[in-house]
Amino acid sequence: MVQELVIAIVVAVAAGALYLAAAAKVVKQYERGVVLRLGRLRDDVRGPGFTMVVPGIERLRKVNMQIVTMPVPAQDGITRDNVTVRVDAVIYFKVVDAASAVIQVEDYRFAVSQMAQTSLRSIIGKSDLDDLLSNREKLNQGLELMIDSPAVGWGVQIDRVEIKDVSLPETMKRSMARQAEADRERRARVINADAELQASKKLAEAAGEMSSQPAALQLRLLQTVVAVAAEKNSTLVLPFPVELLRFLERAQQTAPSEAAQPQQAIRPPQPGAGAPRTAPTRRAAQPQDRPRPRPPQRPAGAAATPAAVSEPAPAAASAATPSDERPGSSRVKPFAHH
Repeated sequence: MVQELVIAIVVAVAAGALYLAAAAKVVKQYERGVVLRLGRLRDDVRGPGFTMVVPGIERLRKVNMQIVTMPVPAQDGITRDNVTVRVDAVIYFKVVDAASAVIQVEDYRFAVSQMAQTSLRSIIGKSDLDDLLSNREKLNQGLELMIDSPAVGWGVQIDRVEIKDVSLPETMKRSMARQAEADRERRARVINADAELQASKKLAEAAGEMSSQPAALQLRLLQTVVAVAAEKNSTLVLPFPVELLRFLERAQQTAPSEAAQPQQAIRPPQPGAGAPRTAPTRRAAQPQDRPRPRPPQRPAGAAATPAAVSEPAPAAASAATPSDERPGSSRVKPFAHH
């Protein structure tokens, strides 16, 4: 009898232990417990800590209340300006009503993921390419509103939605690169032209100052020489100053005028003057001035030959060269025999 009583007590204790093990539940700090009794929702949501449920009658479902980071798969779409793009995003959400997250939707994570993909494709079709690339804050806000509207009834709150990356076709990338390069080139040319304009104005002012002070040009030349000579690996070519060239030009113009003045001042003495006359300079006899050989004497009474009668005097002996007509010059005249 005692033995049967002991066995009964041991069985009761084991059954109680099993009951306690099945009924005892622990809800973590970041979780909430939703109790379903015989398939019906209990009004109270179990908070964090130790709690008991009736095994076989009540069922406890734990809902995570932390913020969930869920990547949205990349979606292919065509923008409003007919450009094919591939966009992916990330969504941050959390459960604010554990009972609605269990009762209103079968799997709130899957539902939020599908809603995010649908909203992302819709926002791509309503936007331009420039908005996707440069105005993402506005698109993020619109995408958040599109996802948050149905998620409120599921007990889910959307905290933030971010577009991660926008993938473009290679042809579009090259076109955009050429456009950006052309724009940069245009800005560079405008800046360069503006710099040239300002530099020309400053150079004009500097030229005006240097024209009033010629020494300033020499000082500027020396400064340029010092700046170039600082680098010893270069060859220095020193140009002539403009003033030095002008000085040499004036010196060349003055030298012929000074040499011509003594020739104009010295004049030959006149014959009627009291100064003694100088003997004319005798020049050397030229070949044409030499006397010709005397023709042979013919006997008396002989008839003159036509050649002897008609022989003219040498032209070189009778004609005077232009050099013989100058005053003060003398020449030896040949003897002419008739």
